[in-house]
This record gives sequence, structure tokens and C-alpha cells, in this order.
Amino acid sequence: QVQLVESGGGLVQAGGSLRLSCAASGGTFSRNAMGWFRQAPGKEREFVAAINWSGDTTYYPDSVKGRFTISRDNAKNTLYLQMNTLKPDDTAVYYCAARKYQGWSTGLHDYDYWGRGTQVTVSS
Repeated sequence: QVQLVESGGGLVQAGGSLRLSCAASGGTFSRNAMGWFRQAPGKEREFVAAINWSGDTTYYPDSVKGRFTISRDNAKNTLYLQMNTLKPDDTAVYYCAARKYQGWSTGLHDYDYWGRGTQVTVSS
């Protein structure tokens, strides 16, 4: 059973940066595609970024493209999300997710394991 624990959230002013981390255990991290999702109050959970098993392929929606960067360190079993030029609309709980497969996906239901999330709040 894969376990995921996010960290690095917090309160930041608009225009600032945060780096989220997701520590994985209980599985073979290097074989899993990974993703980040977020959920704001009253809204559905939405896709933020995805990365394949080796880290050489990534994908972002237009809302974060050019501002967010997903990366992974398979030696440390850790996933990262570098968030720059943050906006108040980025305020949400951010979740790390893992697939059983090596290829990335944008689909919420394509992910098999989820962390509990970390709160990111961007003030204006």
C-alpha cells in the first residue's frame, strides 16, 4: 500500500513562491506516474500537474503552465511542486497522487493513491 504525505503548504502573498513536497512510502515510487491536484472550497478537485515514472515527461493545464513545475527524485521517493508567481486563485488544498502505471494522466480517477493534502493560501 502506497502512502503519500504532503508538506510545504502555507500562507504566502500574491506573487510569492512555495515548494510542495510529497514523500512516498510502501511501494515502488520509481515505477509510478505521479500528479498534483487541488481543491478550493466549494469547488471540485482539479488537475494541476503530472509527471511520468522517470520524470522526463510532464504536463500542466493552462492555468498553471509557466508558473508551476513538477519534478521528482526517485532516489528520495519524493515528488515536488514548485509554485511561482502565486495568485489568490491558487488558494486550495493541494493533493499528491500516485498511479499504479508509469504513464502520466490528467484524470482524477486514473490515480490510485492519495495523500491527505496541504493547505496553500495566497493573500492579495
